[in-house]
Amino acid sequence: MFERFTKGARATVTGAVVHAERTGSDSVTEEHLLLSLLDRTGSRAAFAVASLGLVDRRSSLESALAEARRLGGLTKADTEALAGLGIDVTEIVARVEGAHGEGALEGDRRSRRWWSAQRPFTGGAKGILEKSLRIALGRGDKFIGEEHVLLALTACPGVVADVLTEHGATYATVERALYGEDEGEGRAKAG
Repeated sequence: MFERFTKGARATVTGAVVHAERTGSDSVTEEHLLLSLLDRTGSRAAFAVASLGLVDRRSSLESALAEARRLGGLTKADTEALAGLGIDVTEIVARVEGAHGEGALEGDRRSRRWWSAQRPFTGGAKGILEKSLRIALGRGDKFIGEEHVLLALTACPGVVADVLTEHGATYATVERALYGEDEGEGRAKAG
């Protein structure tokens, strides 16, 4: 599959590894793929990201991702749903952090793989890359580009997709930014 990746898509994957290394993460996640995409310039995906205002709101995206990590991977929608059941996630997190320290629900972000030069991709990150292939095939493209990775990030349920949605980047809005009004109208999410 990796042989189908464009230079830009390969650079995105490599950049995700760099983000994981910078944060001391044990593995490469969907979040790292998104941050790497936000770093890219001069491509169709970079244009879409900029036109949707994500570059200008990078700090807001990073804060939302950090808050989701702090809450053990719960998104804003998750916490609102739990609040509807009478469960105050903020109170639970405060109690856990009071007992175990700040960021206790984030998991171990320090690398235990210090002896290895490679970081594995999480199942979620692998799923994004696989979904990008399905999206490319669904569009009839013979390559996997950054734009397919971006679409996959919006199409696969999870924290990154939820944070992107909160910032106005849904599958439909990204597809419109990438291909125009008419192109995205008749296509459903590939795969």
